[in-house]
Amino acid sequence: MSSVRQIAQELGISVATVSRAINHHEGVSPTTRKRVLEAAELARYRPSTGLKPTNVIGLVYPDDPVKSDMGDFEAALLSGILRGVYEKKHDLTFISAERDKHRDESYTQFFHRKGVRAILLRSLGNTSLVEKIAAEHFPVLLLADRTEDNRVNYIDSISSDTSRKAVEYLLGLGHSRIGLAIHNTMDTDHQDRLAGYIEAMQNAGIVIDESLIVKAEANTAGGEIMLTRLLELEAPPTAIYFTNPMSTIGALHKCLRLGIKVPRDLSIVGFDDSVTRFQTYPRYTAVCQDAVSLGIEAARWITRASESILAEEYREVRPTDFEVLESTTYPPEKPIRINENGELER
Repeated sequence: MSSVRQIAQELGISVATVSRAINHHEGVSPTTRKRVLEAAELARYRPSTGLKPTNVIGLVYPDDPVKSDMGDFEAALLSGILRGVYEKKHDLTFISAERDKHRDESYTQFFHRKGVRAILLRSLGNTSLVEKIAAEHFPVLLLADRTEDNRVNYIDSISSDTSRKAVEYLLGLGHSRIGLAIHNTMDTDHQDRLAGYIEAMQNAGIVIDESLIVKAEANTAGGEIMLTRLLELEAPPTAIYFTNPMSTIGALHKCLRLGIKVPRDLSIVGFDDSVTRFQTYPRYTAVCQDAVSLGIEAARWITRASESILAEEYREVRPTDFEVLESTTYPPEKPIRINENGELER
């Protein structure tokens, strides 16, 4: 690898100018900075971390912040990441690539400037950023998502089979009009849940009714909206599968306010990332994933990768579980419906 002095000699500029350009200090023209960064990348120059810690893992989110009403998945995932990172005597820092990265520096240069050894990344449905980072061969692991790019390492859960089992369970109870209330951001997780729903219905010989598939934000308000839209149908469902914990909670709250008895009037299957299903009334039947263990394993792998202990690819897809609790039973004799006035019809 070249040094700052060698880059300065090659470009015919001062060592101080090279140093300021690499560290993005003021007083360097955009043209000079671009020349320096291109030369540094070509020479595989990596700045010395000096007094900075060298065992730091970066956790990168996309530009949109994670909303507090999106449920406890992020909290459970972070809990697992922290456990895994601390277990390996590393530290964790949050990084905003969209806010802090300069346009004319590579991701590798950016992360070295930030003093991090490797990156864990949440994509929230858009994997373009992790693919760009992986193309530079910087150690990075995609969390709770997948991509077809074979350069990207990832850890994820798969919920298609378990979602199919959940819908098959409802079919076995006698439900045939089953709604699907799904997040309007179709990442791989929600694609899995949609695929499981469709497979179960088709295997039962039931033609897919598109009106029974509704989408909204994966939060409590979205759960209320999707419940209302489904129960306003002329032929409403007798059971609904909500594919996110917070939308499940929102639907259960709406049922309580309207006087809908779950499961006597309406069966509900939800999704859970940790223990949310035990904190509602009634406790809801759910497709469940363990976000904490997802975070732990992600942290263990990325800390090893940051120390160059392993070089092999890592692509793990973990199974989910289906747990029957108190929110599902046989269909009612007559489905309940919400009329145009927002009132309940029985």
